[in-house]
Amino acid sequence: MQAESKSAASFSGLGIAPRILETLTRLNLKTPTPIQEKAIPVALEGTDLMGIAQTGTGKTLAFSVPMVQRLAQNQGGNALVLVPTRELALQVEKTIRDIAQPLGMRTAVLIGGASMYAQVSDIRRNPRIIIATPGRLMDHLERRTIQLFDTRVLVLDEADRMLDMGFQPQVETILKTVPKERQTMLFSATMPDSILRLTTSYMKLPIRIEVAPQGTAAEHVTQELYIVRHPDKERLLLHVLEEYAGSVLLFIRTRSSAHRVTRNLRDRGLTAGEIHSDRSLGQRKEALEGFKNGRYRVLVATDIAARGIDVKGIELVINFDLPDDIDNYVHRIGRTGRAGLKGTAITFATPDQGSDIHHIERIMKKPLAVKTHPELAPERFSHSGGGGGHRPGGRSGGRPGGRPGGRPGGHSSGHGGGRPPFRPPQRGFGPRPSQGAPHAYRKDQKTGEGSGVRVHTGHGRPGGVRSSHSDSGFGSGSPPRRSERRPGRNF
Repeated sequence: MQAESKSAASFSGLGIAPRILETLTRLNLKTPTPIQEKAIPVALEGTDLMGIAQTGTGKTLAFSVPMVQRLAQNQGGNALVLVPTRELALQVEKTIRDIAQPLGMRTAVLIGGASMYAQVSDIRRNPRIIIATPGRLMDHLERRTIQLFDTRVLVLDEADRMLDMGFQPQVETILKTVPKERQTMLFSATMPDSILRLTTSYMKLPIRIEVAPQGTAAEHVTQELYIVRHPDKERLLLHVLEEYAGSVLLFIRTRSSAHRVTRNLRDRGLTAGEIHSDRSLGQRKEALEGFKNGRYRVLVATDIAARGIDVKGIELVINFDLPDDIDNYVHRIGRTGRAGLKGTAITFATPDQGSDIHHIERIMKKPLAVKTHPELAPERFSHSGGGGGHRPGGRSGGRPGGRPGGRPGGHSSGHGGGRPPFRPPQRGFGPRPSQGAPHAYRKDQKTGEGSGVRVHTGHGRPGGVRSSHSDSGFGSGSPPRRSERRPGRNF
């Protein structure tokens, strides 16, 4: 089903209760965003819904307002909000608390990296709303410190990212644990097949609300592309930073690279913080707060840690490395150009990544503007077909004297081709990587983040390690000993 659009100049036209309207006014929230305008009236009716909107469009408030209002109208019942990372959990909890606290509702956050004892104490205070990451919630369910049979509202926020991080088994276990008679709201920036299967299995005739086509970037974001050899990336980064004066969010694929680049930026006199799964919860909070208040001009982040970075006024997003999952490009650049402000997203791609850039352009439905810098020799994608060719006198096909365009008989598309697409190792409880591969890119068993180390796995031996429940640096995830399990509190 598709929701009908109706115009609302303010929140007062959406059916929101007077006390919540007063809270929104006090928070200086006057005009709903498109996703809020369309989703809030539907959710207030108790209908299941799927909300599709790009990052930074106000999805959190779109489910928080109706969730709190429906709980306030009923004496019993609770709500559960699932999010992929702990930073996002803290951000969502703050938004919900601002609305729920004036109505006397308690909230609790269940995330890894924080004390289990403190979380159990919070659960015993009977919160009406729990915000949790899948791994830590599974830890509590296994320890029987929490029960979910009184859950009336379930929210899956950033559902695409949650499944991409390998949490589908945990999410499905949680969906089977909560009561069938409930309202389910799912919010996502994209709608892959895995999400559609989830909605078919666990939602009741959900209304689909889409405020922008999938893969749509914020309209105020200017996208640029630099083709650069990997050894020249840090030189180019310094030149680009000289051209901008505002705050910069820098995405890097691995933790080791993030740490190295952060250190090098500091050595150059730039203020930089880092946020990835090797950092403790306290260190990540300090980096994020430092970025928000201007103590750090540059925040270096990996994809997994970056969800929950809700900072207004980011001038520039730099993709120092392309994401493992190219679809995450939309999430990355959505961190700038928010709230009607202009922003810029710059991507660094190496000459052999033409096929990945072509994939991004297919998602975005437009080409990226290619830029060059006078301090660096211009590069082109190493492919003789559309979107590139090779530098005069340069190597063809990515290796000296090598074959142009990659494997014989291989297809070419867009800028690139000539190399098989990168396939990250399986995460979560999925099947292990195929046997026989001599090398595997090392991924952290708990976080799914790359460590920047290539590992020889041996011929004929699987290179993967089965993961625990733990998420994005969230705790140990180890099942408790039977003696540690205690009767849980109903939630």
